Amino acid sequence: MIFTEYPLAGDKLSNRVVMAPMTRSRTSQPGDVPNDIMATYYQQRATAGLIISEGTPISAVARGYSLTPGIYTQAHIEGWKKTTAAVHQQGGKIFAQLWHVGRRSHTEIAGEQPVAPSALKQPDKVYGPLAEGGFGMVETSAPREMTLDDINQTIRDFTQAAENAINAGFDGVELHGAHGYLLDQFMRTVSNQRTDQYGGNQENRIRFVIEITNAVIAAIGADKVAIRLSPLVGEGVDSDDSGKHDDIIDVTKLLLKQLAPLNLAYIHFSENIGDYTEATDEFRQHIREIYPNTIMVAGKLTQQSATELLEKGYADLVAFGTPYVTNPDLVQRFQRGVTLAEFDADARLTLYGGDEKGYTDYPPAS
Repeated sequence: MIFTEYPLAGDKLSNRVVMAPMTRSRTSQPGDVPNDIMATYYQQRATAGLIISEGTPISAVARGYSLTPGIYTQAHIEGWKKTTAAVHQQGGKIFAQLWHVGRRSHTEIAGEQPVAPSALKQPDKVYGPLAEGGFGMVETSAPREMTLDDINQTIRDFTQAAENAINAGFDGVELHGAHGYLLDQFMRTVSNQRTDQYGGNQENRIRFVIEITNAVIAAIGADKVAIRLSPLVGEGVDSDDSGKHDDIIDVTKLLLKQLAPLNLAYIHFSENIGDYTEATDEFRQHIREIYPNTIMVAGKLTQQSATELLEKGYADLVAFGTPYVTNPDLVQRFQRGVTLAEFDADARLTLYGGDEKGYTDYPPAS
Protein backbone atom coordinates (compact mmCIF):
# COMPACT_ATOMS: atom_id res chain seq x y z
CA MET A 1 0.00 0.00 0.00
CA ILE A 2 2.88 2.38 0.74
CA PHE A 3 3.94 2.28 -2.92
CA THR A 4 0.49 3.00 -4.41
CA GLU A 5 -0.45 6.29 -6.07
CA TYR A 6 -2.39 8.93 -4.16
CA PRO A 7 -4.36 11.97 -5.45
CA LEU A 8 -3.12 15.34 -4.19
CA ALA A 9 -3.36 18.96 -5.32
CA GLY A 10 -5.17 18.07 -8.52
CA ASP A 11 -2.56 15.50 -9.50
CA LYS A 12 -1.28 12.09 -8.38
CA LEU A 13 1.63 11.24 -6.13
CA SER A 14 3.63 8.25 -7.39
CA ASN A 15 3.65 6.71 -3.90
CA ARG A 16 2.62 7.55 -0.33
CA VAL A 17 6.13 8.15 1.01
CA VAL A 18 6.77 11.79 1.89
CA MET A 19 10.04 13.51 2.65
CA ALA A 20 9.38 15.53 5.81
CA PRO A 21 10.64 19.11 6.20
CA MET A 22 14.13 19.42 7.70
CA THR A 23 16.17 22.56 8.31
CA ARG A 24 19.58 22.22 6.64
CA SER A 25 20.83 25.86 6.48
CA ARG A 26 22.70 25.79 3.15
CA THR A 27 21.58 29.07 1.53
CA SER A 28 23.75 31.55 -0.37
CA GLN A 29 24.65 34.83 1.31
CA PRO A 30 23.74 37.61 1.49
CA GLY A 31 19.98 37.26 1.46
CA ASP A 32 19.49 33.58 2.39
CA VAL A 33 18.86 32.64 -1.23
CA PRO A 34 18.14 29.04 -2.33
CA ASN A 35 20.94 27.81 -4.57
CA ASP A 36 22.21 25.07 -6.89
CA ILE A 37 23.37 22.72 -4.14
CA MET A 38 19.89 22.82 -2.60
CA ALA A 39 18.38 21.98 -5.98
CA THR A 40 20.69 18.97 -6.20
CA TYR A 41 19.78 17.85 -2.67
CA TYR A 42 16.05 17.87 -3.35
CA GLN A 43 16.40 16.38 -6.81
CA GLN A 44 18.30 13.42 -5.34
CA ARG A 45 15.27 12.70 -3.14
CA ALA A 46 12.55 13.33 -5.73
CA THR A 47 11.41 9.70 -5.90
CA ALA A 48 9.42 10.44 -2.74
CA GLY A 49 5.75 10.75 -3.60
CA LEU A 50 5.94 14.25 -2.13
CA ILE A 51 8.72 16.45 -0.76
CA ILE A 52 7.97 19.11 1.84
CA SER A 53 10.66 21.77 1.81
CA GLU A 54 12.63 22.81 4.84
CA GLY A 55 10.94 25.52 6.88
CA THR A 56 10.81 28.66 4.74
CA PRO A 57 10.48 31.99 6.62
CA ILE A 58 7.67 34.19 5.32
CA SER A 59 9.39 37.43 6.39
CA ALA A 60 12.55 38.66 8.09
CA VAL A 61 10.96 38.71 11.56
CA ALA A 62 9.59 35.21 10.96
CA ARG A 63 13.15 33.90 10.77
CA GLY A 64 14.54 31.93 13.71
CA TYR A 65 17.46 29.97 12.25
CA SER A 66 20.33 31.45 10.26
CA LEU A 67 20.98 30.43 6.65
CA THR A 68 17.42 29.21 6.09
CA PRO A 69 15.85 29.94 2.67
CA GLY A 70 13.20 32.64 2.62
CA ILE A 71 10.18 33.03 0.36
CA TYR A 72 9.62 36.80 0.69
CA THR A 73 11.93 38.39 -1.92
CA GLN A 74 12.21 38.05 -5.69
CA ALA A 75 15.67 36.56 -5.18
CA HIS A 76 14.12 33.85 -3.01
CA ILE A 77 11.52 33.08 -5.68
CA GLU A 78 14.15 32.84 -8.42
CA GLY A 79 16.35 30.68 -6.23
CA TRP A 80 13.55 28.27 -5.39
CA LYS A 81 12.72 27.89 -9.08
CA LYS A 82 15.95 25.88 -9.42
CA THR A 83 14.75 23.38 -6.81
CA THR A 84 11.17 23.03 -8.01
CA ALA A 85 12.34 22.56 -11.61
CA ALA A 86 14.87 19.93 -10.51
CA VAL A 87 12.24 17.99 -8.55
CA HIS A 88 9.68 18.19 -11.36
CA GLN A 89 12.29 17.06 -13.87
CA GLN A 90 12.47 13.80 -11.91
CA GLY A 91 8.68 13.48 -11.83
CA GLY A 92 8.40 14.53 -8.18
CA LYS A 93 6.09 16.90 -6.32
CA ILE A 94 7.12 19.50 -3.75
CA PHE A 95 5.27 21.71 -1.24
CA ALA A 96 6.88 24.71 0.49
CA GLN A 97 6.61 24.76 4.26
CA LEU A 98 5.72 28.32 5.27
CA TRP A 99 7.32 29.20 8.59
CA HIS A 100 7.09 31.84 11.28
CA VAL A 101 8.99 30.92 14.44
CA GLY A 102 7.46 33.57 16.71
CA ARG A 103 9.37 33.75 19.99
CA ARG A 104 11.83 31.01 19.07
CA SER A 105 14.31 33.47 17.56
CA HIS A 106 17.05 35.98 18.34
CA THR A 107 17.35 39.66 17.49
CA GLU A 108 20.51 39.00 15.45
CA ILE A 109 18.58 36.50 13.30
CA ALA A 110 15.24 38.30 12.94
CA GLY A 111 16.79 41.75 12.61
CA GLU A 112 14.50 43.04 15.36
CA GLN A 113 12.95 41.88 18.61
CA PRO A 114 11.09 38.59 18.01
CA VAL A 115 7.29 38.68 18.19
CA ALA A 116 4.89 36.30 19.92
CA PRO A 117 1.28 36.05 21.13
CA SER A 118 2.47 37.24 24.54
CA ALA A 119 5.73 38.73 25.83
CA LEU A 120 6.85 35.44 27.34
CA LYS A 121 10.36 34.12 26.75
CA GLN A 122 10.86 30.41 26.30
CA PRO A 123 14.25 29.00 27.38
CA ASP A 124 15.52 27.65 24.09
CA LYS A 125 18.44 27.74 21.67
CA VAL A 126 18.37 28.37 17.93
CA TYR A 127 20.99 28.24 15.16
CA GLY A 128 22.43 31.70 14.78
CA PRO A 129 25.55 33.91 14.69
CA LEU A 130 28.05 33.44 17.51
CA ALA A 131 29.80 36.36 19.24
CA GLU A 132 33.17 34.88 18.33
CA GLY A 133 32.18 34.45 14.69
CA GLY A 134 30.59 31.67 12.71
CA PHE A 135 27.31 29.97 13.59
CA GLY A 136 26.09 27.77 16.40
CA MET A 137 23.34 27.44 18.97
CA VAL A 138 22.40 30.71 20.71
CA GLU A 139 19.87 31.50 23.43
CA THR A 140 16.60 33.02 22.22
CA SER A 141 15.77 36.67 22.83
CA ALA A 142 12.76 37.85 24.83
CA PRO A 143 9.82 38.58 22.48
CA ARG A 144 7.33 41.41 22.42
CA GLU A 145 3.58 40.83 22.30
CA MET A 146 2.08 41.14 18.83
CA THR A 147 -0.31 44.02 18.25
CA LEU A 148 -3.42 43.63 16.11
CA ASP A 149 -1.50 45.37 13.33
CA ASP A 150 1.26 42.76 13.71
CA ILE A 151 -1.31 39.98 13.48
CA ASN A 152 -2.89 41.42 10.35
CA GLN A 153 0.53 41.95 8.77
CA THR A 154 1.50 38.35 9.53
CA ILE A 155 -1.66 37.10 7.82
CA ARG A 156 -0.71 39.17 4.78
CA ASP A 157 2.85 37.82 4.95
CA PHE A 158 1.62 34.21 4.92
CA THR A 159 -0.67 35.00 1.99
CA GLN A 160 2.06 36.69 -0.02
CA ALA A 161 4.49 33.88 0.78
CA ALA A 162 1.98 31.34 -0.53
CA GLU A 163 1.59 33.26 -3.77
CA ASN A 164 5.38 33.53 -4.02
CA ALA A 165 5.70 29.79 -3.53
CA ILE A 166 3.31 29.05 -6.39
CA ASN A 167 5.20 31.55 -8.56
CA ALA A 168 8.41 29.70 -7.66
CA GLY A 169 6.94 26.46 -8.99
CA PHE A 170 5.86 24.72 -5.79
CA ASP A 171 2.84 22.41 -6.07
CA GLY A 172 1.40 23.75 -2.82
CA VAL A 173 2.26 25.01 0.66
CA GLU A 174 2.25 23.60 4.17
CA LEU A 175 1.60 26.03 7.04
CA HIS A 176 3.90 25.25 9.95
CA GLY A 177 1.54 25.06 12.90
CA ALA A 178 3.66 22.69 15.02
CA HIS A 179 6.70 22.46 17.30
CA GLY A 180 6.16 25.56 19.41
CA TYR A 181 6.41 28.02 16.51
CA LEU A 182 4.09 30.98 16.04
CA LEU A 183 0.81 29.28 15.07
CA ASP A 184 1.33 26.65 17.77
CA GLN A 185 2.16 29.41 20.26
CA PHE A 186 -1.23 31.01 19.68
CA MET A 187 -2.99 27.71 20.37
CA ARG A 188 -1.29 26.97 23.72
CA THR A 189 -2.00 28.69 27.03
CA VAL A 190 1.65 28.38 28.07
CA SER A 191 2.60 30.85 25.33
CA ASN A 192 -0.69 32.71 24.77
CA GLN A 193 -1.96 34.75 27.70
CA ARG A 194 -3.76 37.39 25.65
CA THR A 195 -7.10 38.80 26.79
CA ASP A 196 -8.37 39.94 23.37
CA GLN A 197 -10.09 37.97 20.59
CA TYR A 198 -6.90 35.93 19.98
CA GLY A 199 -6.51 34.65 23.54
CA GLY A 200 -8.38 33.03 26.39
CA ASN A 201 -10.88 30.38 25.32
CA GLN A 202 -10.16 27.68 22.75
CA GLU A 203 -12.16 29.35 19.98
CA ASN A 204 -10.08 32.49 20.36
CA ARG A 205 -6.78 30.60 20.40
CA ILE A 206 -7.45 28.95 17.02
CA ARG A 207 -8.71 32.18 15.44
CA PHE A 208 -5.29 33.22 14.11
CA VAL A 209 -4.70 29.83 12.49
CA ILE A 210 -8.14 29.81 10.87
CA GLU A 211 -7.71 33.35 9.54
CA ILE A 212 -4.32 32.53 8.02
CA THR A 213 -5.63 29.32 6.49
CA ASN A 214 -8.64 31.04 4.93
CA ALA A 215 -6.50 33.87 3.57
CA VAL A 216 -4.03 31.45 1.96
CA ILE A 217 -6.90 29.36 0.53
CA ALA A 218 -8.37 32.50 -1.04
CA ALA A 219 -5.01 33.23 -2.64
CA ILE A 220 -4.00 29.82 -4.07
CA GLY A 221 -6.88 27.33 -3.57
CA ALA A 222 -7.64 24.86 -0.80
CA ASP A 223 -6.24 21.84 -2.65
CA LYS A 224 -2.80 23.47 -2.52
CA VAL A 225 -2.88 24.28 1.21
CA ALA A 226 -1.89 21.97 4.07
CA ILE A 227 -0.99 22.44 7.74
CA ARG A 228 1.38 20.70 10.13
CA LEU A 229 0.33 20.18 13.77
CA SER A 230 1.92 18.53 16.82
CA PRO A 231 -0.72 18.10 19.53
CA LEU A 232 1.10 15.12 21.08
CA VAL A 233 4.40 16.98 21.42
CA GLY A 234 5.27 19.36 24.26
CA GLU A 235 5.46 23.04 23.36
CA GLY A 236 9.19 23.15 23.98
CA VAL A 237 9.80 20.11 21.70
CA ASP A 238 13.43 19.40 22.60
CA SER A 239 14.11 22.06 25.21
CA ASP A 240 11.73 21.43 28.11
CA ASP A 241 8.32 20.01 28.93
CA SER A 242 6.44 23.29 29.29
CA GLY A 243 2.94 22.98 27.95
CA LYS A 244 2.84 19.20 28.12
CA HIS A 245 -0.33 19.32 30.18
CA ASP A 246 -1.88 22.10 28.14
CA ASP A 247 -5.28 21.54 26.47
CA ILE A 248 -3.61 21.42 23.07
CA ILE A 249 -5.18 18.08 22.11
CA ASP A 250 -8.70 19.44 22.64
CA VAL A 251 -7.75 22.68 20.89
CA THR A 252 -6.45 20.69 17.92
CA LYS A 253 -9.66 18.68 17.69
CA LEU A 254 -11.66 21.91 17.67
CA LEU A 255 -9.38 23.25 14.94
CA LEU A 256 -9.80 20.09 12.85
CA LYS A 257 -13.58 20.34 13.05
CA GLN A 258 -13.35 23.80 11.49
CA LEU A 259 -10.73 22.77 8.91
CA ALA A 260 -12.55 19.62 7.73
CA PRO A 261 -15.08 21.45 5.47
CA LEU A 262 -12.28 23.44 3.79
CA ASN A 263 -10.95 20.38 1.88
CA LEU A 264 -7.27 21.08 2.44
CA ALA A 265 -4.56 19.09 0.70
CA TYR A 266 -3.73 17.33 3.98
CA ILE A 267 -3.24 17.60 7.73
CA HIS A 268 0.29 16.65 8.81
CA PHE A 269 0.81 15.31 12.34
CA SER A 270 4.36 15.46 13.70
CA GLU A 271 4.85 12.93 16.49
CA ASN A 272 7.39 11.06 18.62
CA ILE A 273 9.97 13.81 19.10
CA GLY A 274 11.24 15.51 22.24
CA ASP A 275 8.72 15.50 25.07
CA TYR A 276 5.83 13.58 23.56
CA THR A 277 2.78 11.47 24.31
CA GLU A 278 2.39 8.35 22.22
CA ALA A 279 -0.64 8.22 19.95
CA THR A 280 -3.20 5.58 20.90
CA ASP A 281 -5.61 3.78 18.60
CA GLU A 282 -8.40 5.65 20.37
CA PHE A 283 -6.75 9.00 19.53
CA ARG A 284 -6.26 8.08 15.87
CA GLN A 285 -9.82 6.78 15.53
CA HIS A 286 -11.24 9.94 17.08
CA ILE A 287 -9.13 12.10 14.75
CA ARG A 288 -10.48 10.12 11.77
CA GLU A 289 -14.04 10.73 12.93
CA ILE A 290 -13.37 14.47 13.22
CA TYR A 291 -11.25 14.77 10.11
CA PRO A 292 -12.17 12.37 7.26
CA ASN A 293 -9.86 13.97 4.69
CA THR A 294 -6.18 13.33 3.90
CA ILE A 295 -3.99 12.75 6.96
CA MET A 296 -0.19 12.52 6.97
CA VAL A 297 1.81 11.21 9.93
CA ALA A 298 5.53 11.69 10.64
CA GLY A 299 7.67 10.76 13.62
CA LYS A 300 10.37 8.07 13.75
CA LEU A 301 8.40 5.79 11.44
CA THR A 302 9.83 2.62 9.96
CA GLN A 303 8.59 1.03 6.78
CA GLN A 304 6.66 -1.46 8.90
CA SER A 305 5.04 1.04 11.28
CA ALA A 306 4.21 3.36 8.38
CA THR A 307 2.56 0.52 6.47
CA GLU A 308 0.50 -0.38 9.53
CA LEU A 309 -0.78 3.21 9.80
CA LEU A 310 -1.86 3.09 6.16
CA GLU A 311 -3.47 -0.34 6.43
CA LYS A 312 -5.43 0.61 9.55
CA GLY A 313 -6.72 3.72 7.78
CA TYR A 314 -5.17 6.06 10.37
CA ALA A 315 -3.06 7.82 7.72
CA ASP A 316 -3.11 8.28 3.96
CA LEU A 317 0.47 9.51 3.64
CA VAL A 318 3.55 8.72 5.76
CA ALA A 319 6.49 11.09 6.16
CA PHE A 320 10.14 10.37 6.94
CA GLY A 321 12.69 12.93 8.11
CA THR A 322 16.15 11.82 9.21
CA PRO A 323 16.15 8.65 7.06
CA TYR A 324 16.12 10.98 4.06
CA VAL A 325 19.32 12.68 5.25
CA THR A 326 21.44 9.59 4.58
CA ASN A 327 19.16 7.72 2.15
CA PRO A 328 18.31 9.87 -0.87
CA ASP A 329 16.81 6.77 -2.54
CA LEU A 330 14.65 5.83 0.46
CA VAL A 331 11.70 4.61 -1.62
CA GLN A 332 13.90 2.30 -3.69
CA ARG A 333 15.56 0.93 -0.56
CA PHE A 334 12.13 0.17 0.88
CA GLN A 335 11.08 -1.53 -2.34
CA ARG A 336 14.22 -3.66 -2.54
CA GLY A 337 14.53 -4.41 1.17
CA VAL A 338 17.95 -2.72 1.33
CA THR A 339 19.31 -1.80 4.76
CA LEU A 340 19.14 1.94 5.39
CA ALA A 341 22.30 4.00 5.80
CA GLU A 342 22.45 4.96 9.46
CA PHE A 343 21.77 8.49 10.68
CA ASP A 344 24.73 8.61 13.05
CA ALA A 345 26.78 11.14 15.02
CA ASP A 346 28.68 12.22 11.90
CA ALA A 347 25.39 12.91 10.10
CA ARG A 348 24.20 15.03 13.01
CA LEU A 349 27.32 17.18 12.83
CA THR A 350 26.55 18.22 9.24
CA LEU A 351 22.81 18.85 9.61
CA TYR A 352 23.13 22.63 9.81
CA GLY A 353 25.36 24.72 7.57
CA GLY A 354 28.39 23.70 5.55
CA ASP A 355 28.74 22.45 2.00
CA GLU A 356 28.22 19.19 0.11
CA LYS A 357 29.60 17.08 2.95
CA GLY A 358 26.75 15.40 4.77
CA TYR A 359 24.29 16.98 2.35
CA THR A 360 24.53 15.82 -1.25
CA ASP A 361 27.33 13.25 -0.92
CA TYR A 362 25.24 10.31 0.35
CA PRO A 363 25.15 7.76 -2.50
CA PRO A 364 22.15 5.64 -3.51
CA ALA A 365 22.31 1.94 -2.73
CA SER A 366 24.35 -0.03 -5.25
